[in-house]
Amino acid sequence: MNVNAVEILLVEDNPGDVVLTQVAFEKAKMVNHLHTVPDGEEALKFLRGEGEYADRPRPDLVLLDLNLPRMSGQEVLAELKADPDLKVIPVVVLTSSADEHDVLRSYSNHANAYMTKPVDLVQLIDLVNRLDGFWFSVVRLPRGAGK
Repeated sequence: MNVNAVEILLVEDNPGDVVLTQVAFEKAKMVNHLHTVPDGEEALKFLRGEGEYADRPRPDLVLLDLNLPRMSGQEVLAELKADPDLKVIPVVVLTSSADEHDVLRSYSNHANAYMTKPVDLVQLIDLVNRLDGFWFSVVRLPRGAGK
């Protein structure tokens, strides 16, 4: 496990899924700061450091649900990857959709990974451990770039 805290932005509108994800990260004993926003518009404000998010830390990784109010996850992904300052932040689509069209569209919008969200806490903890093993132990993230 990486000894440096990792800044993670979870974009998730379902409060139950937010709590499950928080518990899974705690149980996985990851050294991280998990920030959450409930929709796509708030995600872009957070990523850009706008308004109430002016003092936020820049995320090292984004976990993005696709089914969001106000602005879909696909729209967030497309805007994020079109922004020269933000496009280097890895985005893992973490959604309940296993639809092949969603998978293809996500990768077309330059998602770095696509994972189907498990409904069981034990499986979610396993998924978080795999995230930790790959994204925070194997992969070198572009930390400190941009704002």
